[in-house]
Amino acid sequence: MEAARATLLIVDDERDMLRLLQRSLEGELECEVKTASSGEEALSLLEEVPAEVALLDMKMGGINGLEVLEIVRREHPWLTVVMMTAHGCVELAVQAIKEGAYDFITKPFDHEAVVWTLRKALERSRLLRENLRLQRRFQQHEAFQDLVGRSPRMRRVYETIQMVAKTDVTVLITGESGTGKDLAARAVHALSDRRERSFVAVNCPAVPESILESELFGYRRGAFTHATRDKKGLFQEAQGGTIFLDEIGDIHTTIQTKLLRVLQEKEIKPLGDTKSIRVDVRAIASTNRNLAEKIRLGEFREDLFYRLNVLSMELPPLRERREDIPLLVSHFLEKHGRGLNRPGKRVSQELMARFSSHPWEGNVRELENAVMRGILFAPDEEIRSEHAGLGDEEPQSPCLVENNVQGLDYRDAKEEVLNRFHQSYFSRLLEETGGNVTRAAKRCGLERQGLQQILRRYGIRADRFRSGS
Repeated sequence: MEAARATLLIVDDERDMLRLLQRSLEGELECEVKTASSGEEALSLLEEVPAEVALLDMKMGGINGLEVLEIVRREHPWLTVVMMTAHGCVELAVQAIKEGAYDFITKPFDHEAVVWTLRKALERSRLLRENLRLQRRFQQHEAFQDLVGRSPRMRRVYETIQMVAKTDVTVLITGESGTGKDLAARAVHALSDRRERSFVAVNCPAVPESILESELFGYRRGAFTHATRDKKGLFQEAQGGTIFLDEIGDIHTTIQTKLLRVLQEKEIKPLGDTKSIRVDVRAIASTNRNLAEKIRLGEFREDLFYRLNVLSMELPPLRERREDIPLLVSHFLEKHGRGLNRPGKRVSQELMARFSSHPWEGNVRELENAVMRGILFAPDEEIRSEHAGLGDEEPQSPCLVENNVQGLDYRDAKEEVLNRFHQSYFSRLLEETGGNVTRAAKRCGLERQGLQQILRRYGIRADRFRSGS
């Protein structure tokens, strides 16, 4: 496919000069030449027909060349501008270059010098646009580097992320636990105009309800017993950037009411303050809950749901994109092999078959944890099922579940299997990390507060695994 021809815009209030330049340059430079007889006409034309290079006369009726240059540099920063000036006005041309013009030529023209200067300007513009294209591709790669997959479902996710990133409205990301909702939120931020500002993630269930409000909105000194100083809330920390409210379906209705006000009014009121503070923050929320059911039960505000669900995307469970599993395994082998200082590991054919047929109730996070276990426990380069925790002796085995909980009803059986899994998995993890909760959280892919919450729920004490305990 032939590349589109570059466009040169010539701006001069002498119409004979315009016609002469258009005829002589169109053939020489192999580009499309547009003309404008005033600065106002040129700016209007640029809104409709983008150009690569503008040849701009310094002195014109109406707004002059320097004024046009100032507007162009602000509104069309990728346009390369060459100024035309009379021989006695070189000082003005030098001023124009200081203000962003690429070069200047003096009247009367030397034709070969004009062609040479404009050819260089066109090449500069081409290089700038190519650089911009590569920058955008790099930003896209950086944004999507942890969202791995080429399945049709994941391609739709990438397309949706690119679409919503161009807007500034609230986004609701839905999907089961472990599908990568936080990665999608980070990708939206990384591709948005707010990418140079903060991305603040709030794991809503991990923050105790009693302090979630003060964490989100901040407080003033004296607002409560231990408030000895003013504290900024997370909305203020995210000023100009993005706040990610992870698992928002789990927050109490009292906080929901205050969040609704923030999203509607774009202002917060710290605890103990009498005045509201304006905030410029883009909100992204996620949930693995059925919010429609929670609304029906009176556990989630309907008006907040509609405020959050302006634009939405759903991340598919891993069982619905099994064709992505080999790519994900390769990605995790590279990522964690390097991070755990055990590079060069590979997965056996038998284990890859197990990976491809496993139910993956914990989705991508569960697969990542299995690969990490394999890297840690495989004594040689090949990782087999028993190293990744998928051997027949593991609690996930259907035979083990059937033999031990067959006499229980579904809820009790499920709770018993989950309890055994958590006891086994986290006891082993804490044993490997010497009871260090921070290291254990990092190794299993959880936030520290989230891991502590699980340990409390299942009565697992980290201090039992520390030396000397």
